[in-house]
Amino acid sequence: EFDFQVFDSPEELRKVIEQRNRAANRARMVAGYCWDWKSKKDSKAVDVVIPEHGFGMQWNLTQDGGLWIMAPDSVKQIGCIHTCQGLEVDYVGVIVGPDLVVRNGKVKTFPSMRSRQDQSIKGYKQVRDTDPEAPGKADLIIKNTYRTLMTRGMKGCYVYCTDQETREWFRGRLVGL
Repeated sequence: EFDFQVFDSPEELRKVIEQRNRAANRARMVAGYCWDWKSKKDSKAVDVVIPEHGFGMQWNLTQDGGLWIMAPDSVKQIGCIHTCQGLEVDYVGVIVGPDLVVRNGKVKTFPSMRSRQDQSIKGYKQVRDTDPEAPGKADLIIKNTYRTLMTRGMKGCYVYCTDQETREWFRGRLVGL
C-alpha cells in the first residue's frame, strides 16, 4: 500500500508532489541540507538549484517557522530537516543531495557537500583531523537526516537523487516488492 518511487528528475518529482497536494494540502518536498539558504537574505533568490535539470526552488518559508509543513503555500518550497522533524504529510518528495551517495552497493557520506550554513555539522572541518570520532558523528547525522526526511510521508515517499548511481541503487531496492 505504501507508494515508494524513484524519479529521474527533480522537476518530475515536483510535479507529482504538486498533483498529490491538490486533494488535501498534504504533500511536500524536502531535501538534504546541501544548498545554501540564499533566499533568507534575498527573497527572490533560488536556493536548491540542480542546473542539469533546469530546476530551482527556495528553501522553506521563513514566516511559518515550525509550522512550515502545514502552510498552504509551502508546497512551492522545499523543507529541510529542521522544519519537518516530528511532522508528517501524506506524500513526501525527497531530494537526496551529493552528501549521500552509493558506490558499489555501499552508502557513503560526504560532510563537505553539506551547506556551510548547516548547523548540525558545524565545526566538523575544524575537528575532523584531531577528533577520531568526528567522521563517524558526521556520517550518522547525514544518514539520520535522510532517514528522517524519508519517513515524513505516511502514504508515500518519492525520491530524486542528484547522483545517478545512487538513484539506480534505490531503484534496485524496489525489485521484487
